[in-house]
Amino acid sequence: MDVQNAVAIVTGGASGLGLASARKLAASGAKVVIVDQASSAGAAVAAELGGSFAVADVADESSMQAAVELAKTLGPVRVLVHCAGRGGALRILEKDGTPGSLGEYESIIRVNLTGSFNALRLCAAAMAQTEPLPSGERGVVVLTASIAGYEGQIGQIPYASSKAGVIGMAIVAARDLASKLIRVCTIAPGIMDTPMLARLPDPIKASLGASVPNPARLGMPEEYASLAMHIIGNAYLNGETIRIDGALRMAPR
Repeated sequence: MDVQNAVAIVTGGASGLGLASARKLAASGAKVVIVDQASSAGAAVAAELGGSFAVADVADESSMQAAVELAKTLGPVRVLVHCAGRGGALRILEKDGTPGSLGEYESIIRVNLTGSFNALRLCAAAMAQTEPLPSGERGVVVLTASIAGYEGQIGQIPYASSKAGVIGMAIVAARDLASKLIRVCTIAPGIMDTPMLARLPDPIKASLGASVPNPARLGMPEEYASLAMHIIGNAYLNGETIRIDGALRMAPR
């Protein structure tokens, strides 16, 4: 799909994977709508890219719908790159044998899994209202999972299960939306150099990078964004989850 003059919604677009994707989309001529929290740098990013900023909780119907309505005023909504998400450590049983927090589990599931479905369904509805392009497409959705969805580590039960759910969405969503001429793919990143890792000391980040077989370093947000752009541009990619992890397979801890 050629994104020139198309509207692209990027959730979590104020930082990390979303920011890198927003920049590449804008450089390719898309009208970018950054969707992020009020405390984010979304307004500054939107100004930098000549785009728009919408404050929304991706798991909240009303605020996410408002973001989509804003996007629709700018032109045909053709692209969603959904990067919004959160981490969080939780064991099934704490060290003293007490059950892990159900509230914390539900909170992570809400953002990562329910938020993915909410963004997917609302953006797909907007895409379905557009006229098909000469290429025969109406829209493209790129969801974000994680290799933790395949090989979750100890203490990652909510994060891993939420991302496994996003992996499971790809083929179902692609089939469900095929009649609407909307493609759906998911990217499963490995250890990426994003703000989620920024709080870690440099020696730990270096150790994490060294655990990657090749190249032995953290992944760069721009590499995720390049893959997202390839998915958007390649009309035969559909229903697939693509790992971008330097051949890393997560150890138990």
